[in-house]
Amino acid sequence: MASAFPSLSSTSSSFLHHCFTANPKLLTQFPINGSSLSVFAQKKTKKTRKIILKEDVVDVGKKGELLDVRAGFYRNFLLPNGHALLCTPQLLKEMKVEDERIEAEKRRVKEEAQQLALIFETVGAFKVRRKGGKGKQIFGSVTAQDLVDIIKAQLQRDVDKRIVDLPEIRETGEYIAEIKLHPEVTAKVRVTVYGN
Repeated sequence: MASAFPSLSSTSSSFLHHCFTANPKLLTQFPINGSSLSVFAQKKTKKTRKIILKEDVVDVGKKGELLDVRAGFYRNFLLPNGHALLCTPQLLKEMKVEDERIEAEKRRVKEEAQQLALIFETVGAFKVRRKGGKGKQIFGSVTAQDLVDIIKAQLQRDVDKRIVDLPEIRETGEYIAEIKLHPEVTAKVRVTVYGN
């Protein structure tokens, strides 16, 4: 009987032999006229896990990223080192709520910057007085700190001097300064320099 199934291993062959001899009716249901019975194995499946990174991991991803990784990589490296969490519906819901909160905060900050820019641009010119020299020249120069002090005095608004982009001012006249209030919002303010 084993010769009728040459493509099977010896254990499979002996199992089939036992089945057919125990129940002779099975032999009549399987015609064996020179053809062989072939058994195909399924392709080994790759088990993956959907995870969320708790911190940046080199060559894997950034904090908060949702990834599919091999189950063994998660079980043997990411989980023991505390780099990732297994993705669950509850965790996904929490991530979505947190993302919405962050987006709302970003919109609020941008809107505040736009309102502040509108205030700066509608004020008109900020006036700076300096001791004058010959013609239009002034002694010293007008700096970003000078503009920040004037804004504080006139509008009671604190502005960091590092976000002020002021051209070099060494004589009287009108100038345009830029105040970068937000990565997407820049206010243009006029600065008028007078000599005493």
